[in-house]
Amino acid sequence: MSAADRRFLNDSGLELQPVYRAEDAPDEEPPPGEYPFTRGIRDDMYRGRLWTMRQYAGFGTAAETNRRFRFLLERGQTGLSVAFDLPTQIGYDSDHPMALGEVGKVGVAIDSLRDMEVLLEGLPIERVSTSMTINATAPMLLLLYQLVAEQQGCPPEHIRGTVQNDILKEYAARGTYIFPPRPSMRLTTDLFAYCRDHLPAWNTISISGYHIREAGSTAAEEVAFTLADAIAYVEAALASGLAIDDFAPRLSFFFSCHTDFFEEVAKFRAARRMWARLARERFGARDPRSWMMRFHTQTGGVTLTAQQPLNNVVRTALEALSAVLGGTQSLHTNGYDEALGLPSPRAAELALRTQQIIAYETAVPAVADPLGGSYYVEALTDRLEAEALALMAEVEERGGAVAAIESGWMQRRIAESAYRLQQRIESGERVVVGVNRFQEEDAERVEITRVGPQEQEAQIAALRRLRAERDATAVERALDCLEEAARGDGNLMYPLKEALAAYATIGECCERLRRVFGEYQPADAT
Repeated sequence: MSAADRRFLNDSGLELQPVYRAEDAPDEEPPPGEYPFTRGIRDDMYRGRLWTMRQYAGFGTAAETNRRFRFLLERGQTGLSVAFDLPTQIGYDSDHPMALGEVGKVGVAIDSLRDMEVLLEGLPIERVSTSMTINATAPMLLLLYQLVAEQQGCPPEHIRGTVQNDILKEYAARGTYIFPPRPSMRLTTDLFAYCRDHLPAWNTISISGYHIREAGSTAAEEVAFTLADAIAYVEAALASGLAIDDFAPRLSFFFSCHTDFFEEVAKFRAARRMWARLARERFGARDPRSWMMRFHTQTGGVTLTAQQPLNNVVRTALEALSAVLGGTQSLHTNGYDEALGLPSPRAAELALRTQQIIAYETAVPAVADPLGGSYYVEALTDRLEAEALALMAEVEERGGAVAAIESGWMQRRIAESAYRLQQRIESGERVVVGVNRFQEEDAERVEITRVGPQEQEAQIAALRRLRAERDATAVERALDCLEEAARGDGNLMYPLKEALAAYATIGECCERLRRVFGEYQPADAT
């Protein structure tokens, strides 16, 4: 096949033209800082303030993760991001049979206020914002964070950060859910209302396309399903009595960034424009802060390869650069060894240095939206937006995001896209260096960071000491109040805070809520 006959496709399957001209992107966008913010949410973008360098970390016990946070802060990290282990994410204490073998493996084990006290000991909470990747148990982890901040004397208005709190994408793409969607949405909107009244600087949700993309979606599906979920959250909050401008300025988003460089830049531009129009035109928001899509980006986990892992340094650097050119507000860069295990200190430091080199050596941040005016990027932006809008219309026809998830349609759509891309990789049409081309038999071995059984044993021992030392009567009384509140329609954040302050565990709180709400059983996705 000659070069003239060959079709060039990007990762979404879009055929690319050899040249893009002015007529391919006819609409000139307003400058950065002006509605609909296609070119960025601030007129000076990174000249005024760099993105937050927020490396995701957490493993083993709270004490071990505290040491990793100190290591990263000493090397110039500007925000914290906490990874929790699977038992914490799905509401089981570390000594529960369901937690066996998983304690501290993919994040830090947090069972109670005591663990959160250790995790945050000596960290500058009043000066550093913290992101917590937690969903089903998000209200509990936020309250634990607030309780420790209060112990340290941090005023509520200075408690800054984001709790992911995006349960819908768990049903669609990730799987760390506990309760059915509708009581889970109650917890989400209870958190919105609580933060409006008590934690004004806290971002109440990070509506996440990251896990949708990691599960195999295209870029357009990532945007469409993320915004469909956002619509569901906004509608639930409005139905609970909140006004759009009461909570929309504290909504944030979370996207993945993969290796299709220009499509990723276009994806961020399209998503920002689409959200601005949704917030203003569909929901009637009047506060300009409600129109601004603020988002965190993480480089693509599924783009990392176990083969020739040092190649991942290059992949991550390019993904990080496209996130910056796309206008992200904060960024996590993956460690080169994360296809093999937890990032080593060496890999974590190099990942942070990648961001710092982009920030301080490239001059990219000196200009707001350097790719503005690119016919190619602007044509991709329009094409991606049109495809995402068509997908969102289909979600609406199916009854909205919750109904599309409950029926299994959204999950099937993502799985089909993942299958198509995998077919292209296996056929060799989509090249992955070191995997299906340029392989090496004797690649250099990389040392893997592992969490051993001693961490689980230490965590369980600490949990048993806590149960022996706390006021058992006060705990039981607080849990009874929580269960009673769950049977009513009041805001659950308040009884949850009372129980957690008494050193009830996350598992104990979730068990009381399971009695009332039940557990989610996924629809057959076949």
